[in-house]
Amino acid sequence: MEHRIFGMAYAGIHRAYEEKLARKGLPRGDVAVLERWLTGYSEAELAERLQNATVREFFDGAARYNPESGRIRGIVCGVRVEDVEDPTMRRIRQMDKLVDERARGKALEKIMGRK
Repeated sequence: MEHRIFGMAYAGIHRAYEEKLARKGLPRGDVAVLERWLTGYSEAELAERLQNATVREFFDGAARYNPESGRIRGIVCGVRVEDVEDPTMRRIRQMDKLVDERARGKALEKIMGRK
C-alpha cells in the first residue's frame, strides 16, 4: 500500500516548510532555494510544479536531482534519512532534513555546500 503523503499536493508541503522557517524569523523564499538545489528545477519549473504536482510527481519528476543529495544524513521524525529504502520517501526526508537544518539557523551556503 502506498503512503498517503505521495498523493498529497506538494504545494501544501511547500507552505508548511515556509511557515516553519517564518516561525523562526527566516525568509520563506529559502524553501524554494533549497527545493531548486535538491531537485534541479528552474524557478519556472518549480512555480509550475507548485501549481499542480503531487508529492510523488514533484520528487519523481526531478530530472536533474542533485548528485550531492546522497550526502544528506541524519534523523528526521525519528527516521534515519540514509536508511529509507523507498527512493521517493528518501527524497521527501532529504527535503525535510534540509528545511530542518535551515530552521535551526544553518546558513544556506553551508547546507548546499555539502562536499
